[in-house]
Amino acid sequence: MTAYVELQTTSNFSFLRGGSHPEELVERAAELELAAIGIADRNTLAGVVRAHVAARHAGIRVLVGARLDLADGPPLLCYPRDRAAYGRLCRLLTLGQGRAVKGGCLLRLRDVLDHAGEQTLIAIPPAVLPDRDFAAAVTRLRREAAGSLHIAASMPYRGDDRARLNRLRNFAVRTGLPVVATNDVHYHVPARRPLQDVLTAIREHVTVPEAGYLLAANAERHLKAADEMARLFRGHEEAIRNSVEIAGQCAFSLDELAYDYPDEPVPDGMEPQQYLERLTWEGAAWRFPEGVPDKVRQNLERE
Repeated sequence: MTAYVELQTTSNFSFLRGGSHPEELVERAAELELAAIGIADRNTLAGVVRAHVAARHAGIRVLVGARLDLADGPPLLCYPRDRAAYGRLCRLLTLGQGRAVKGGCLLRLRDVLDHAGEQTLIAIPPAVLPDRDFAAAVTRLRREAAGSLHIAASMPYRGDDRARLNRLRNFAVRTGLPVVATNDVHYHVPARRPLQDVLTAIREHVTVPEAGYLLAANAERHLKAADEMARLFRGHEEAIRNSVEIAGQCAFSLDELAYDYPDEPVPDGMEPQQYLERLTWEGAAWRFPEGVPDKVRQNLERE
């Protein structure tokens, strides 16, 4: 039986883009008996906790990741391989969100390179190839990134899928990069396509009838079984195998995270509670120089 891992998955935590909850995507992936599923929302890790919890019940592994939309480069799927890399991804997203207005994220290629240690990166190519900007960005990533780099390939059912896939493989051969199969998933089942159209119309500030080519051309952006993906990528079987290889490299799990209580900065010879009480009464004396009122004193003692 063919093994396959879907790595380009957008949930409804990608605002007005994904048409399914993370739980629905995970449960559907388990029903299809996929080897694993990656959750990669746009510039956020917000959906991975729900996906992780759902995966425990569904009996499938979830890869924690994010899609990074760059101001000066192609979109990248980013999957940390270990806990340290997950920390770097969190810092990267915090950096980008701190630069932008609420709800936004401003990231540049240099930022990714500075946080690329032990990250698996998958570059998403533009619709039309060849593209000089894409080639330049990928070449730079390959040269400077400390993690691994792949090229995403999907079959959008536009009529030129085979020709485009061949161009992608030729580009990958020239750059020495592997191609990985994805289905650019935006919902768990085809029946969610109408909801996806509504979300697109809202995002673009038009009605659904007015949206036209802004809408997806078909309902193919759903999770598919491994055998179906193998059929679509017949002749490019290495792209299917690469998805499983990536999943094997990315061993990080949210189960590795635990709360570490920080060390208390207290004077030598004092316990944290003793120091807290001293500071409290010093503060109360400063606030009430003529004496702490009985009611305030009682409240402080109770607390």
